[in-house]
Amino acid sequence: MIKRLVVWFGLIGIALTWPVVTYSRSEPAVRPVLAIKLEGVIAPSTADYIIRAIKQADREVAQALVIELDTPGGLDLSMRSIIKEMLAAERPIVVYVSPSGARAASAGVFITLAAHVAAMAPGTNIGAAHPVNMGGEMDKEMSKKVTNDAAAYIRTIAEQRGRNVQWAEDAVRKSVSATEKEALKLKIIDLVADKLDDLLVAVDGREVTTARGKVTLHTKGIEVTRLEMGLRDKVLKVISDPNIAYMLLMLGLAGLYFELSTPGAILPGVLGGICLILAFYAFQTLPISYAGLLLILLAIILFIAEVKVVSHGILAVGGIAAMILGSMMLIKSPEPFMRISLSAILLTTAATAAFFGFVVTMALRAQRQKTTTGAEGLIGQIGTVRTSLKPEGSVLVGGELWSAHCEDGAEPGDKVRVLAVQGLMLFVSKENEVVAVEADAISTQQRQGGQA
Repeated sequence: MIKRLVVWFGLIGIALTWPVVTYSRSEPAVRPVLAIKLEGVIAPSTADYIIRAIKQADREVAQALVIELDTPGGLDLSMRSIIKEMLAAERPIVVYVSPSGARAASAGVFITLAAHVAAMAPGTNIGAAHPVNMGGEMDKEMSKKVTNDAAAYIRTIAEQRGRNVQWAEDAVRKSVSATEKEALKLKIIDLVADKLDDLLVAVDGREVTTARGKVTLHTKGIEVTRLEMGLRDKVLKVISDPNIAYMLLMLGLAGLYFELSTPGAILPGVLGGICLILAFYAFQTLPISYAGLLLILLAIILFIAEVKVVSHGILAVGGIAAMILGSMMLIKSPEPFMRISLSAILLTTAATAAFFGFVVTMALRAQRQKTTTGAEGLIGQIGTVRTSLKPEGSVLVGGELWSAHCEDGAEPGDKVRVLAVQGLMLFVSKENEVVAVEADAISTQQRQGGQA
């Protein structure tokens, strides 16, 4: 009886485990390779993109996740969040520095070394991982602390992945770099591949150790599924660019100016508010100098003051100087990819100055233009007498009938010119008399000029 039970339990156990065994054996043939492409600065948006891809690879039990990398570096916090997920990944992660001409610099070095398999394309380079303060220069003691921390971090990554620990530390302390051939020789990377298909063939059969244990890669001839950036990630990546963030700030300030100068327009205020919120989001990931921001605000105030106060251009010149200086100081970083380009600063400043110059010109023209409405607008106009002016009567001026007073009198049909307005009474003079007086005055001036 006991033997029968043992046999039955054995058969049941085989029946239950058979699908699992079958699935495990067929897994390499059906599970795809996931691939993502990372170009540009390592920022919160790109970190979210990579972390989601790693989690999706674990969830789908993918053969591997390939990260095609080309980066000048980026933010330390974003880099560390990426590496934390890479070290905890259950599926193999392959970092492939490509295409030719690409680089893995600064934060890219850490990410490449943290991969289960590190590869590079011909004509690429890796290195220069010395930490810098995005907000400017660090004092000697702080620089030493940051460098020691980064060196210890990259050493532990290199040791865990079995890579060249000494070179990794030199990349941080001495900013050394290496080509793909040098990197392969120094055991910084595992292989060099011309393209992704060659890489998948080369790593086929390789055994790596993930957070779940040893995993054998089966990538030869396997379908590659690309995970593209979502709309949210694309938008966040674009606005995180220093030049775009700067443009958003200027557009936001311009929108608020239009809304305040023409209350009720609504659209400029809405668009300006959106641009400012997006700019402030981008500034969270950038080393902003508040002195630069205050100078830009001062420049806008000076431009507005130039419209209200005639300073013969002094306020406008001060605004241009403040805007250029503020724009150059706005993002303070030793890394070129984290700074606003000079061409963007000059173009924005020129456009802003031209706009306020146009506004000032139109305001001055409006001030000098002859008044055409109200009582002042009647002075100098020509009217027609309707009833006799002896000395008072009525005249037609501008399509309206007015009471009028004329010292010399005038008959119906005569042309008169308005000399003054007092209440609803116009003081007029005959048009021919006015012309004669003006002609006499011109003749007198000419004679006086000839005698002189």
